[in-house]
Amino acid sequence: MTDSEQHYSITLEEYLKFREFYYRKTGNFFDDSKRYFVDKRLHERILATESAGFRDYFVLLRFDAAGKELQSLINLMTVNETYFYREDYQFKCMINSILPDLIRRRERDEALRIWSVPCSTGEEAYSIAIYLLEYWKDIDRYEVELSASDIDTKVLAEALEGEYRQRAIAQMPATIVNKYFIAMGGGRYIIKKELREAISFSTVNVANLIDMKHHRDYDLIFCRNLLIYFDDTSRRQVADGLYDALRPGGYICLGHSESMSRITSLFKVKKFADAIVYQKPI
Repeated sequence: MTDSEQHYSITLEEYLKFREFYYRKTGNFFDDSKRYFVDKRLHERILATESAGFRDYFVLLRFDAAGKELQSLINLMTVNETYFYREDYQFKCMINSILPDLIRRRERDEALRIWSVPCSTGEEAYSIAIYLLEYWKDIDRYEVELSASDIDTKVLAEALEGEYRQRAIAQMPATIVNKYFIAMGGGRYIIKKELREAISFSTVNVANLIDMKHHRDYDLIFCRNLLIYFDDTSRRQVADGLYDALRPGGYICLGHSESMSRITSLFKVKKFADAIVYQKPI
């Protein structure tokens, strides 16, 4: 039997032990329905690290001071499914309501700071940039700092490269694709260099308070379809971190199935014409 054919069975006790460890490290909690998903990926990393089994692998995972194996596992465990202009009603809300409100309360020489987290392979961050360039009439009057972060270093590398398949850009008008992308052939497109260089990408674990302390003074945060992966305790912790990352009066956009009101009372609910968003009180 070759290494690739070996199977290391993981007991329920081992699964529960790993689940608790991963939860403490990332805030992500796997319920029992995720057992097959978790076991499969643990098995992949056991083979890749040439560990004798779960016990040896778990020792490696816990005592790897550099954290390289944990990062490799996180990259494997992370679900990344997105595309350009996803839930674009919130981008319209940004242009029509959020930005006009923000600039009413600030000096023109003060930069507007927008954060996309988790940014996955970059589609959301680049969509924000394109919407600003295309539809915000004041784009030339204000400096905008656009940042994007994710816990998965593999998808961050892909975001920096800015290369996408046809499926990712299917929701975008052809005129926009032609303006901001270069066709590479074979159904591949790459974001133009000036747009790639306009966004600052970084690694962040939103459940880690030390990580989050490096992220402050944002005017607008897009944190969509992330909180659904946490339990109630972790959701409140992440919500607190996002609250601290915003300037007073700043806004946060969540996924369509998420509600900050069910997590914390820190934010004010703002009902705009295009979307419901959440604001840090002034």
